[in-house]
Amino acid sequence: MRQQHAASTPRTRGVDPSPGREGGNGLARYVVAAALARTADGGAVVAVVLLVTSSGGSGTLAGVLGACITAPHLLGPFVARPLDLARDGRKVIAAACLLYATALAAGVLAYGRAPAVLTGLLLAAAGTCGPLLTGGISSRLPAIVGPRPPLRTQRRAQGWDVATYGIGGTVGPSLVAAVSGWVSPTAAALALALGAATAAGGVLLLPFTAPSHGGDRSAILRPGATLALIARTGPLRRTVYLTMAVALSVAALPITAVHLTKLLGVAPATAAVLTAAYGLGNLTGSIAVMVFPLTGDPERLMRRLALGVVAGLLAVTASPAFTVTVSAYALTGILNSFFFASTLAARTEYAPSGARGQVFIWVAALKITSGSAGTALAGSLTGVAVQLPLVVGLLGVSAAVVAATVETRFGGADEKRRP
Repeated sequence: MRQQHAASTPRTRGVDPSPGREGGNGLARYVVAAALARTADGGAVVAVVLLVTSSGGSGTLAGVLGACITAPHLLGPFVARPLDLARDGRKVIAAACLLYATALAAGVLAYGRAPAVLTGLLLAAAGTCGPLLTGGISSRLPAIVGPRPPLRTQRRAQGWDVATYGIGGTVGPSLVAAVSGWVSPTAAALALALGAATAAGGVLLLPFTAPSHGGDRSAILRPGATLALIARTGPLRRTVYLTMAVALSVAALPITAVHLTKLLGVAPATAAVLTAAYGLGNLTGSIAVMVFPLTGDPERLMRRLALGVVAGLLAVTASPAFTVTVSAYALTGILNSFFFASTLAARTEYAPSGARGQVFIWVAALKITSGSAGTALAGSLTGVAVQLPLVVGLLGVSAAVVAATVETRFGGADEKRRP
């Protein structure tokens, strides 16, 4: 593992190795650009659904057009390779931000004026760029903190990155709801598009990093080869299946919230309080890891924090009253943010520099896939028993932690002997 860690440290030319002079300004620009991009990505599906439903469109059409934004995220690994191939990865991400903004704006303006198929294609084009606005931007973070930063500096920067995801997931939908109420869903979507376009400028202002391939573009792995690399590299493999297990488990929370209101004897509308508590917990946790960076080995952190998520889900499952359930939802959100920060640390420290962008986006794509499966699974299991999705989720995460622990303990020696 020590050799993998050393190999993952990017060797760059033309970048100040000291994060002191450039790192502070670079990190500030990074946070602004990432927050704008992720706010656009986080709010777009809400804007599209509101646009369709407020104009009298069917729920089915709203769902299909919303899926046109979200489903293409699964193509992330196949659009990530240009990021590792490019001489300047900033230009690839900036172009993705601009294409996202253009396609989203064109899609919402075309709705009602052109066939729905055209709107769907435009939204799908925007969604295809989404992975570069999330995992793609995260892959730029090592260039900002420098090639060999102190651990605390690196983890604090990753905490800021987690905070931008929290901002995007909370502010994006909230902004859409507010602007839709004041003006219209179309105006809300156009505001998101403007934010994504502005993010493109911010990305171009980030510190330059020389390409890891050193001019040998054939050294950059293809998507399938990158996935194979992840599968045979113990720390990355464990990062993936722990990430997927947690994503599947927490995806049940919004679905379960609606059914828990009946069990707890409160109005169905209060399900929004539970989901808001989880979202605010995520944001609070994001801020916490920014102020108090995580320390220690990323693998050990992932296992411990995954068990923390299990504890949160168990608290939700066993909660006897609505106020306790609200607190349990918030606690689970906080712990999930901590866990997410540990996975960013793992991706940064264990991914080889020549495939870092692809590794970041592969993990993100598999996380989204698992979250979608978790939502579907929760929808089917709540009909059997309200808490069943939560129980299945916490058992799944527990099993993943046990597997990771066994792998680490009994496979560690073999992994360390690998070249």
